[in-house]
Amino acid sequence: MTLSEALIRYPGAETFRFGDTPEMMAEILGLVRSGRKTVTCDALAAFDARGDALPEVGRIDIALDLADRPAVAIRTVEVLHIAFDDMSEALVRDHGEFRSVNEWRVGYEAELKRAGHFAPRVMMLVERFEVVEDFGVHADI
Repeated sequence: MTLSEALIRYPGAETFRFGDTPEMMAEILGLVRSGRKTVTCDALAAFDARGDALPEVGRIDIALDLADRPAVAIRTVEVLHIAFDDMSEALVRDHGEFRSVNEWRVGYEAELKRAGHFAPRVMMLVERFEVVEDFGVHADI
């Protein structure tokens, strides 16, 4: 399915990519597709800096692969605002790629520093989601 077709199927959808490196994107899409990842997050300030729309409960958005093809469509089921230092074990577990809050902090601190958004009390936008449609695995995720 092309991106244009996916946007017609899901009117009002925003597009985005999981992760900020090709390796991270491939890992995260694999976790989403397997059902192990049902939570994602980013610094609230990062959405403003990129000009991205904030997730909205009930809206279906489309995660893209590296070639800007639709990878998965996800429906937002919950949105939380949590300070970086207040992230819980339960939310970290549902991220899928981390074994502990400490591991999550190390990974997200590095990612947020690369984007220029890290601070211990930075407000994180946490999104719980469910996969609505998997558009298929492509060789160059």
